[in-house]
Amino acid sequence: MDRVLITLGFLLLWVVLVLLMWKGWRGRARRQADAVGELPAVPAELGDQLVAPSTGLYVGSTLAPSWQDRVAVGDLGHRAAGEISRYRSGVLLERDGASPIWIPQDSIRAIRTERGLAGKVMTKDGVLVIRWQLPSGTEVDTGFRGDDKTVYPSWVDATNENSGQ
Repeated sequence: MDRVLITLGFLLLWVVLVLLMWKGWRGRARRQADAVGELPAVPAELGDQLVAPSTGLYVGSTLAPSWQDRVAVGDLGHRAAGEISRYRSGVLLERDGASPIWIPQDSIRAIRTERGLAGKVMTKDGVLVIRWQLPSGTEVDTGFRGDDKTVYPSWVDATNENSGQ
């Protein structure tokens, strides 16, 4: 009987902890809602493709400059497999089971590689990170871990070419 009570006690504790985490996530989303605002819509015409689509994992988005302050608004905080492609007019990140993310070219501040983002730590240059400004004025870092990391230099080079550097 004691084992049953101990097991039920641990199960109850686990349920309470999960509910507290869920409540914290929802609170974070409420606090960030004004800073994030509405995301840009994917345009009907994307224009010329600069970098071929690449598959991988959408790691998440964080409020810049903190690499751990994950955005919890909408489905931006949910990791998902996806495909990222670069067009002259911006970057399209299509995610499985989540809404696509459109990053207009004029809102991109930098594209770089990092060791980690949003609690996902990789080897050196393991995550492609795009810093961009939302329509609300808030800057965010959006991370993507590509299946093929050899494409990362073409992303950085395309950014330098578009910015005239």
